[in-house]
Amino acid sequence: MTISTGISNTAIAQVHAAQRQQYVNTHPQSQQLALQTQAHWLFGVPLHWMNDWSTPFPLFMQSAQGLTLTDVDGNEYVDFCLGDTGAMFGHSPNAVAAALATQAQQGLSSMLPTADVAAVGNMLSERFGLPVWQAAMSATDANRFALRWARAITGRSKLLVFNGCYHGTVDDVFVDLIDGVPQQRDSLLGQVYALTEHTEVIEFNDLAALEAVLQTETIACLLAEPVMTNVGMVLPQPDYWQQAQALCQRYGTLLILDETHTISTGLGGYATQHGLQADMLVLGKPLGGGMPCAVYGMSADIAARAQQAKEQAPAGHSGIGTTLTANALAFAAMRANLEQVMTPAAYAHMLPLAEQLAEGLRSLFAQHGVHWCVTQVGARVEFQFAATPPQNGTEARAIMLHELEQTIHLYCLNHGVLITPFHNMLLLSPATTAADVARLLAVLDGCLQELLG
Repeated sequence: MTISTGISNTAIAQVHAAQRQQYVNTHPQSQQLALQTQAHWLFGVPLHWMNDWSTPFPLFMQSAQGLTLTDVDGNEYVDFCLGDTGAMFGHSPNAVAAALATQAQQGLSSMLPTADVAAVGNMLSERFGLPVWQAAMSATDANRFALRWARAITGRSKLLVFNGCYHGTVDDVFVDLIDGVPQQRDSLLGQVYALTEHTEVIEFNDLAALEAVLQTETIACLLAEPVMTNVGMVLPQPDYWQQAQALCQRYGTLLILDETHTISTGLGGYATQHGLQADMLVLGKPLGGGMPCAVYGMSADIAARAQQAKEQAPAGHSGIGTTLTANALAFAAMRANLEQVMTPAAYAHMLPLAEQLAEGLRSLFAQHGVHWCVTQVGARVEFQFAATPPQNGTEARAIMLHELEQTIHLYCLNHGVLITPFHNMLLLSPATTAADVARLLAVLDGCLQELLG
């Protein structure tokens, strides 16, 4: 892939330096809090990812409601990051907040089911087409548990993933292709055994490579996002998934689709919208309106095989679940979100706005003569620094420019717009308006004028 920016490194450095100083000048309370938190929090934050934003020191939040996030200095932002999908349907939806307040008075966690479990199970089965479900605390846990079930069901040990994937902090998935050779990801801390012994990795959109691995009949499952979203956006080629699904069935490999991000596609997610039939399906962050929760579904056949595997195993802990899994608070949030927030009407609002944003970005880039591609998956929009969209993880990584991304992100933040800090991903929520889209485009226009000036 050819990177295409037309922007000099000198210009990027100059704009970045100016934006860093502007951030310092306009965020004194965040800076003061950053000094206080250094003493007792590693890297000064409770989760080190909070330092991955482009800011000189962390941005401390005061409140977030709908699409508006306010920091401790009183600066307001139109939020297109939305907690990196955790708040994809808006911050603190009224229905979810009310359900949480009610449940908080009735019990938070008891390791027992509530009446909400029946309602949530019915809605999940109806919406996503799989009859049997289990809960988790996060999509990471859901993926880890689904992988354990797949290995128990098939009697096979190996996992297959795509190069550049991300499925939470599941150890097994941190394997990349480097010059065509599987390699454990260098950034993984504290790993003491070779992940490549039980994880195979291939490029997305390569059916020949997929069949070559599957025909060994050693792969328990293919764990994949229907659209790759964590290495920028990589769309499947036409008919790729139909053929990939058939190959999995032919060679006895379970297909696990992680729809934590691709739930943006439309009601029921990518699989429902495109007629895919996964053996297992993982849903995470957005399901509870921002509350920590996740679920994974199974086909009837897989559920029967899973139950048999558990019944035949010795008594004791299965390695699946935590004490707080399926707690009452999470189920109250999921029920309210599914019933009142994550609705057909919400998608009917979000999807046309995403189309407007995608077209607006294409027009803006053409106006400035930068040959950047724009990709859309429902309410999720991404722009990348190449004229044509990447076809796999290697191509997607090749067109990432960290310094330029960080400069654009910081410029947007200083001008009242938040976008995802890891790459150029934009989310639209039911609270997003056409005016918000216009504001984002205007801010990006100003950024490009400075960078190209």
